Amino acid sequence: MTPRLTPRALLEKLVSFPTVSTGSNLDLIGWTEAYLASHGIESHRHAKPSEPELKAALFAHVGPEVAGGVVLSGHTDVVPVEGQDWSTDPWVLTEREGRLYGRGSTDMKAFDALAIWALVEARYRGVTRPLQLAFSYDEETGCEGAIDLVAAMQGVVPKADAVIVGEPTMLKPVTGHKGGMSFEVHVHGVEVHSSILETGVSAIMWGVKLIDWCNEVNAANAAAEPGPVAALFEPPHTNVHVGQIRGGTAQNITAKDCWFPLGFRIVPGEDPADWKAKLMAKVAELNAQMQAVRPEAWIEVRDAFHLPPFAPTEGNRAEELVRQITGDNGMRHVSYGTEASHFQNGGYDVVVCGPGDIGIAHQPNESIAVSQLQAGQEFMEKLLERLA
Repeated sequence: MTPRLTPRALLEKLVSFPTVSTGSNLDLIGWTEAYLASHGIESHRHAKPSEPELKAALFAHVGPEVAGGVVLSGHTDVVPVEGQDWSTDPWVLTEREGRLYGRGSTDMKAFDALAIWALVEARYRGVTRPLQLAFSYDEETGCEGAIDLVAAMQGVVPKADAVIVGEPTMLKPVTGHKGGMSFEVHVHGVEVHSSILETGVSAIMWGVKLIDWCNEVNAANAAAEPGPVAALFEPPHTNVHVGQIRGGTAQNITAKDCWFPLGFRIVPGEDPADWKAKLMAKVAELNAQMQAVRPEAWIEVRDAFHLPPFAPTEGNRAEELVRQITGDNGMRHVSYGTEASHFQNGGYDVVVCGPGDIGIAHQPNESIAVSQLQAGQEFMEKLLERLA
C-alpha cells in the first residue's frame, strides 16, 4: 500500500513542480492523479482546450454518490521567479526559523497539499457527506481555467453545496472580492528622428497619456464618497493599473510601438461595460489627436480577461460551514481576485479561506509559517468530522 503522506510531505512534493503559468502543470497533475489512484480514488482530468499538451485541471470525489458535498478548490499554477532575489532554491521546500520557503508555498500549494491530504483521509475514514477536490490551471493569468473546470465537473461528479477556495487568508473566511478586467494595449506610432519628433508619433509618449488617464481615474475615484458596497473594500473604490511597459527602438527615434497591460479592479455592483466604455472613449480621443499628426497612428485595445466580482450572499452554506469550523464571524472583503466568482456563477455557495498570508504571495522568498500549515490541518480535521 502506498504510504499516506503528511501535509508537509505533500507540500514538499507540490513545490518541486515548477508550474509557472507560462509553462506546463501536467507533471503535478499526473503525480496527483497517480497518488490519489494509489489510495483508491478515481480522478478526472480535463485538458485545457487550447493547450491540451501543456495544461490540465483535475477533480475527484470521495464519499457517497449524492449531491450536497464540499469542494476544496485550489489552483496549481504559480507566478515566475525570474528576476527575483531568492535566498533558497524556489523549487525546494526549505524550513528556516519556523517558516517553509518555496514558490507557491503560500499561494497556494499549502492548501492544495491539505486538500489532497483531506481527500485521502476521507477515503479511509469514511464520510456520509461527499468531499471533492478541484485543481485548476491559469489562475495567475486571469482565473479563466476555473471556467473550464466548473463546466467539466457538471454531470461527472454530484453537485456540491459548498466550495472552499483556499487562497491565503490566514484561515479567516472571506465572502466577497472585486472583479477584474484586463486589456492588452498596443500603441502604433510612426518613427522619425527625435530631432523632428513633432512630425512623427512616439508610441511611448502617447501611451503615457493613456497611462496618465489611469492616474486621473484613480484620483477621482479615491476622492468620491464610497457607496455601501465599495466601503467594504480597501481601497473602497474601483481602480485601474498599468504594471508593465515596453517599446521603442533607440533613444533618438520616436517609438514605433508601445505595449502595456491595463487592468481594472471593479467593485461589485458596478458594470464592467461602463468602465470599458470610459476606456474606449479616452482611446478614441487620443486616436483623433494622434491621427491629426499622422493618420496611420492608432491605439489598439484587445480584451485579455474578465473576472466577475465575488459578491456576498444570504444563506451561504459554505460561509456557514467555515464559520462553524473557525469560530470566526468577522466580515471580510478583499480587493484581489480569486476563482470564487466562477464557482459562484456556476451555482455553488462559496467562501474563500486558506492558510498563509496573501501579502507574502508572489514575493521573492515566498513562505508559509509551519504553524499555519498545522492550523490548516486542524481545519481539515474539523471539516472531516462534520462530513462524517
